[in-house]
Amino acid sequence: MADSRLIQGRYRLLEPIGRGGMGEVWRARDESLGRHVAVKCLEPIGSHHDQSFSRVLRERFRREARVAAALQHRGVTVVHDFGEWDGVLYLVMELLDGRNLGQLLQDNRHHPLAVEEIVEIAEQVAAALGYTHQQGIVHRDLKPANIMRLPDGTVKICDFGIARLGHDIGFTARLTGTGIALGTPHYMSPEQIGGTEVDQRSDLYSLGCVLYELATGAPPFDLDDAWAVLVGHRDTPPAPPRGHRAELPEYLERIILDLLAKRPEQRPFDAHELCRRIIAGRSAARYVPTVAAPRPRPNQPEPAARGTRLPSWTRGMSTGHKATGPELRTTPPDPSAGLTGEWTTRPAADRAGARVPVPVPVTGERPAPRPELLRALADRQNAALGLARLGRWAEAGEIHRSVAAERARLLGPDHPDTLAGRYEVAFILSRTGRPAEALREYKQVAEARIRVLGADHPDTLAARQEMAYVLGRLGRHFDAHQVYTAVLAARERTMGPDHPDTLRCRHNLAFSLSRLGRPEDSHRMACQVAAARARVLGPHHPDTLVTRYEVAYALGQLGRWAEALQSYREITEARAEALGPDHPDTLAARHEVGISLGRLGRSAEALQLYRGLIDDRTRVHGRVHPETLRARHGLGVNLGRLGRWEEALAESRDVCAIRERVLGPDHPDTLVSRREVAVGLGWLGRWADALAEYRQVAAARERVLGAGHPDALASRNDEAHCLEQLGRGAEAVELYRRVAVLRQQRAAGGR
Repeated sequence: MADSRLIQGRYRLLEPIGRGGMGEVWRARDESLGRHVAVKCLEPIGSHHDQSFSRVLRERFRREARVAAALQHRGVTVVHDFGEWDGVLYLVMELLDGRNLGQLLQDNRHHPLAVEEIVEIAEQVAAALGYTHQQGIVHRDLKPANIMRLPDGTVKICDFGIARLGHDIGFTARLTGTGIALGTPHYMSPEQIGGTEVDQRSDLYSLGCVLYELATGAPPFDLDDAWAVLVGHRDTPPAPPRGHRAELPEYLERIILDLLAKRPEQRPFDAHELCRRIIAGRSAARYVPTVAAPRPRPNQPEPAARGTRLPSWTRGMSTGHKATGPELRTTPPDPSAGLTGEWTTRPAADRAGARVPVPVPVTGERPAPRPELLRALADRQNAALGLARLGRWAEAGEIHRSVAAERARLLGPDHPDTLAGRYEVAFILSRTGRPAEALREYKQVAEARIRVLGADHPDTLAARQEMAYVLGRLGRHFDAHQVYTAVLAARERTMGPDHPDTLRCRHNLAFSLSRLGRPEDSHRMACQVAAARARVLGPHHPDTLVTRYEVAYALGQLGRWAEALQSYREITEARAEALGPDHPDTLAARHEVGISLGRLGRSAEALQLYRGLIDDRTRVHGRVHPETLRARHGLGVNLGRLGRWEEALAESRDVCAIRERVLGPDHPDTLVSRREVAVGLGWLGRWADALAEYRQVAAARERVLGAGHPDALASRNDEAHCLEQLGRGAEAVELYRRVAVLRQQRAAGGR
C-alpha cells in the first residue's frame, strides 16, 4: 500500500507502525479534522484469495469494528470511524503515544516493574475490563503487547480484534473459519486451551499472567515449548511470585494466584470484584480473600477432567512472543516456522503431526552457514506462510521452493529444515489442484525423514498422513486406506490412542472407509472417534463435531436417515452456538438437515429449510457462490418431489446456467444441474428435450471421467431409459448392453 494512499478521500496513510492478525496499522492524518490517527487496514481481498477465508477475514474485521466502536471508556482505545474503500476494510482509531507493557519491560532490561506501577496498571486494566465485560465482550487475547501506558500514566487496552459478543456465540474460545485457537500461549486460560466455554473470567486469568510477568519478569510458565506451556496452564500450579521476588506485598501475590486459579469459579467473579480487592489491598496492605460466589450460569459444563489430552490445534503451536526474556533458541515468533543451522526445528506447517525438535549435528563436510543467512531464510519462510494464510498460494509456493533450494545448498538435501520447506511446497501443490505433484513431493519428504528421523518420528508420520490425504484426492482410496492404517498404528504405539493426532488419523481413516464403500466400518470407527474426542476435548468442541458429522454421513449411507437427521440437527445447533449461525460449517450442517428431510419424504419441511438457507447463503456468500447454488439445487429437487415440476424445471435451468457460467460446462456441479433439468423435462413428458440433456451430460462425464466411471455409466443408463420412453427400444437395448460390458470390465479390473 503506497504511503500516499488516501482512504475515502479523508485519511492519508503516512507510515506503517505495526502489523497483526487483522492486517497493517498505519499512522495517518485525518485531512478533514487535521489530526493524526491510527488506521488499521485489512489487505485488499482479490480473486487470488481463498474466498471462504476472505469472507471470514471480512466478517471478523467488521465484527471488530462494530464491537470496538461501541466501547466508550478511558481504559479502552477509542474508535473514530470504520468502513470499506476500494476493497480495503479499515478501522480508524486514536493514535496512542505511549509504550505497551512488553516494551516497558524491555525498557527496564527485562527486570520486573516497581510494585506501585504494577498495582496502578492492575487497577486501571481491571476497571476497563469491568466496563467491557458489562457490554458482553470478552477480549480473549489480553497480553502485555495489547496494554498501553501513555505518558500521563493512563493505561488503555488495545485490539479487541478477536473479541466476540457473548450472546452471539456463547463465549466460545475458538476462531471461526481458520481452525486456529484464540490467544497467545503464555497468557491463555485453561478453558481457552480446552476449547470449552469462555466468559469474562478467562480475561481475568490472562490478566493474572500479565501481572505475574510484571511482578517477576517472566510469565508463570516460562517455557520454550508451546505444548509444555499449555500443559502448565492446564495442570501445573504456578510458583508463588514471592518466591521470585520476596518484597512483593502478600496481598498482591494472593490476588495474582487467585486470578491464575485453574477453574473459573475459583477466580474473582468479575473485574469489578478484582478492582475492589486491589483498592482494598493497596490501602490496607493486607490480603482480601476471594468471594467465590456460585452465580451459576445455565448449562455450564463441568470442568474437563485433569489429565485429558490437549486439543488438536495445540500440537503445532509455538510459544510465540513473550513480553520479556531472551529470544527463543528453537522456535521463532511465527507459530509455523523455525530454522537453525545446528539442529532441526519443527516443520513449518505440520497440519497433522506433533513436532519435536531433534538434534542433528552439523558434519564437518559442510561449512556451517552464517546465522544471519539462516535467519533470513526463516523470515522468508514466515512470509510465505503468511501469504498462504491469505490464499496467495502461487506466491507462497514460489518462496517455499526457493527457500527449500537454498536450504538444500547450505544444509544438505536431507537436513530436516530443508525437508520442512519441501513439505510446505507439497502442501501448496495439494491445495492448488495439483495432487499428483504433491504426492511425489510428500513421498520424497517421507522417505528422507524415515532415513534422518526414523519411521515413527512425528514429522515422518505427518508427511505420510498428508500422502494418504492426497491419495484420496486422486481417487486412490484403497492406497490411502493402507497408508492411514500404517500411520494410525504408529501413532497409537508412540502417542497413545487418545492423543489428538491419533484421533485425527482415525477420523481420516473412517472417512477413507466410507469412500471404499464400507459404510458399516466407517460408521463404527467414526462413532469411536467421536466418543474419544468428546471425552478428551468436550462434546461441543469443533473437532468432535467434525467427527459427529462423519457419523451422520455414514448413517445416511446406511439408509438410517432418521438417525442422520437427528445427528445433523444436533450438530447444527452446537455449531451455531460455538461458531455462529452464519459460519460455513453451521450452514453446511443445515444443508445436510435438508437432504435428510428429503430422503425421509418430508419434502415440504425440506423446502422451507432450503428457502431460509438460500437467503442466508446469499446474504453471507453472494448469489452465485457455489454453496448458494447448492442450496438452490436442493430446493429444485424437493419441488420435484412435491410434484411441482414446472417450478422445479425453472429452478434447475437457472442454477445450471449460473453454474455453467461460473464453474464451467464440464464442472461436476454443472452436470448435476443439467441432469436435474433432464429429469424435470422427463416428468413433464418432454422426452426428446430430456434426451438431448442426458446425452450432453453423458458425453461430458465420459470426456472428463472416462467411459467406465460409475457416473458416466449412470448417465448412459439415463439416456437408455429416455430412449425407451420415446419408443426407440432397439437403441435402448444396445445402450444397456454397452453399459453392462463396461461395468463388467470395470469390475474385472478392480479385482
